[in-house]
Parts: sequence; structure tokens; C-alpha cells
Amino acid sequence: MNPPNTFLLYGATGYTARLILEKVGQFGLKPILCGRDEAKLRPLAGQFGFDYRVADLTNAAALDAALQGVPVVLHCAGPFSKTALPMQQACLRNRVHYLDITGEVAVFEQGAALDVAAKQQGVMLMSGVGFDVVPTDCIARYLKDKLPDATHLELAFANDGGAVSHGTAQTAADGLGQGGLVRENGKLKRVDYAHKVLTVKFLNGQTATCMSIPWGDVSTAYHTTGIPNIETFMAAEPMAIRLARAGNYLGWLLRQKWVQRFVQQQITKRITGPDEAKRSGANTQVWGRARNAAGTVTEARLSGPDGYDMTVLASLLITKKVLHGQFKPGFQTPAGLFGADLVLEIGGVKREAN
Repeated sequence: MNPPNTFLLYGATGYTARLILEKVGQFGLKPILCGRDEAKLRPLAGQFGFDYRVADLTNAAALDAALQGVPVVLHCAGPFSKTALPMQQACLRNRVHYLDITGEVAVFEQGAALDVAAKQQGVMLMSGVGFDVVPTDCIARYLKDKLPDATHLELAFANDGGAVSHGTAQTAADGLGQGGLVRENGKLKRVDYAHKVLTVKFLNGQTATCMSIPWGDVSTAYHTTGIPNIETFMAAEPMAIRLARAGNYLGWLLRQKWVQRFVQQQITKRITGPDEAKRSGANTQVWGRARNAAGTVTEARLSGPDGYDMTVLASLLITKKVLHGQFKPGFQTPAGLFGADLVLEIGGVKREAN
């Protein structure tokens, strides 16, 4: 039997998972490393002094064996649109709680569709336990608590951490040509990418132009708050906004398999992830605004570590909570279960409201 602080870290050789391994000791946790490539797992496990298990997501028997004796999986192998479901199904079969660090709307909706099955198995399914979507989800919950009858919610973020990881870039590439997404009257609705632009003043005092994007909160914030109309935005330079809008007319091309294969090949060749120097000088800014049918408006702002550090700290914080029995069977969201102040448990996070 494994110690009570043990969990399975799947996708352990990836960029974000390696960052998690560097800080896992601060939380008193002991991961079992897992992935499909033993040649990469073995030296990594030796470097950090942890056990490892080998399992490909396409091999159900191997996954079942890897999950034996562990109460929680922290799944870090993207793109999650391809990897989440087999791991979720394995967790349901073996009655193991599931966490991941995705920001993909389809994965959140997939988890919600498995809610009944998860409750029957006594298993919790919680996606988005990192930067995607803990800080934004907590702002959504905070605004809902302040304005219980809110009908509209807007969320925006800025993250000046520079380069992205290989997995994040792959996820973005998978969404090429798909357009934008909003929540309208409780339903997900396709819109043009960057169909709307906002000017937002963040907690650091900077004002930024933000374009609408299909961020995970159009799913999670709805499940957390029940607010029926939700739009999400990201700070962007004018050129990036123009390119995003131009892409709306090239969706047919961007969806071609040969184009996506080319992009994936370039990602594999060129992208690893931001270095420590870039991360240490960066931070995350989040803004939210809610209003009700009477026109009452409330806003809130939040700042904290850069996106990758936020992911590491939030995912380990939530993993520890679940290991200590703080879970609820079924599909859950971070702020839906743990409340708006969850993000304030992360060092360096500040929040203010108007």
C-alpha cells in the first residue's frame, strides 16, 4: 500500500510536469511518475528519487495496473482533447480521483458529461487545476458571490511569461480554424475569433486591449456560477488581434490535416518552454466583470505568479486537498468545490474589488 501522500503524475516527462516535480516536496507529496516512454521516465525518476510506472493511454490494461494503490491522478499529458478521456475512463474503472491542467472547453464539457458515472463510482473528475482555470474560476465565483443574480460575466487575463510549452502550443494548434466560443443563454455558441475587443485595467495598473478567445471558463465558469452569458478575453497586441481576425477567413485552410501536421512538426522542432529567468520576471493578471438584469455591475482584479508557476502551485495545492479527503464525487470545478478564496492560498496572489 502506498503512503497517503502518494499520487500518480501522468505525463511526468513533459515541461509542466518537470516544474511540478521541482516543487512537489514543498507540499509534502510523493508522486509516482508515469508515462509511455520508459527511456525518459527512468532517468527522471532517478534524478528526483521517485518510483515510476509505464503505461500508454491506448493500453487499458497497462493504465489499470498503473493506477493500482493510488487515490489520485494528476494528468499533465496534453493535448487533453486526445488524452483526457482514456485516463478519465481508467479512473472511473479503478475508482481513482482525476485531476488535469487543461484549459480546453471540450475536455470540461466531456467531464461534465461523465458526472453521473463518476458519482456512481464515488470518483471526482476535476479538470483545469492549473492556470487554466483556477484564477479565472475563482474570480468568477467571487463575482457571483457578490452579485448572486448576475446574468452576464466577462473574464480577461494577461500573462507576460513569454514563451509557451510544447504541450500548450500543441493544444493551440489543435484549435486552428475552429473560431471563437461564448456562453449565451446557457448554451455554447460558435462566434468569430476575436469577435469582440475590451479595454481592461488590471490590478498592476496597466491598461490592456483584450480580444475574445475560446477560454475554458465559457465552460467552467458556467458550471461554477450558473451565470448564463459568459465571454472570455486575453490581452493582445493590435497586430495579434488583426491576425486572429484574419484567421476567421482562413478557417477552411487551417483545418486541413496537412496544415495542422506541418504546424505540429514545427512545434516539435522549435518549442520547449520558457526558461526560469522569463518565468521569474513574469506575472498573471486576471480581471472580471459581472452584471445583472437591473444593470448593477461589479468588478474584481487579481494578480499572481506567472502562468506556469500558477499551474504548478495550484495543481499541487488541489492534489494535496484531495489526498486529505477534500473531494466530492462527480464533475467538479476548482472554485465550485473549494470557493473563491482558493486562489488566495497560493503565495503571491492578491485580489481587489471595486
